[in-house]
Amino acid sequence: MKKITRICIVLGVVSLSAFTKAKAQEIGINVQLGRPAAYERNERFHPNRPSARHVWVAEEWSWRGGKYVYVPGRWSLPPREGQVWVAGHWAPREHRPGYFWLPGHWRR
Repeated sequence: MKKITRICIVLGVVSLSAFTKAKAQEIGINVQLGRPAAYERNERFHPNRPSARHVWVAEEWSWRGGKYVYVPGRWSLPPREGQVWVAGHWAPREHRPGYFWLPGHWRR
């Protein structure tokens, strides 16, 4: 009986130490960017559409004057007939690894 008890204790200690070491390997990253209060209010609310031709251009951050500036969402007319708005997104680089930010733009 003492032998079984010792084996159980050893297995418990080994299991506990393995669990503790596994937990030490976890890494969590939590990045929060500050958003203006206007973004919080306008996130799901779009003002009335001015006309059927208007397209909603979503809010985004834009690089201006050496810093990122918040640009609120808005209704906009396409510059030319048949153009569509493509929201800003990360696109893969062509000749090297990684991605780059492609700002929102009009596309035919």
